[in-house]
Amino acid sequence: MNKDLLHILAHSNKDIDNQLLMDYISGRLSDADQHAVEEWLQENEFASDALEGLQEFGNKEQLKEFVAQLNKDLKSFLQQKRQRREKRRLKDSPLPYITIMIILAFMVLAYIVIKLLAKN
Repeated sequence: MNKDLLHILAHSNKDIDNQLLMDYISGRLSDADQHAVEEWLQENEFASDALEGLQEFGNKEQLKEFVAQLNKDLKSFLQQKRQRREKRRLKDSPLPYITIMIILAFMVLAYIVIKLLAKN
């Protein structure tokens, strides 16, 4: 089966071999292996629904393009999330707090100096 299809399953549940699942979709399994996969699918409703959706996908070339687009979109989403996290991390920088403290210290010092000069 195509390596793109295996790529989408790279982080899937490790209860069943990904190649075995892809062979099941393409109908290249022995009866014993096919029965084992079907038992596993009965226990895992989410995996069963996902597999059913893949089997109903008509054109295999479109499926390859769809998988590639999903992987591209996922990478883009994760990159944007990583960038937002980095921006938040920059906001947690102590530099703005130090700057505010210095400005406040100068203001208090200026107030004291003005009061002392006013007494004279």
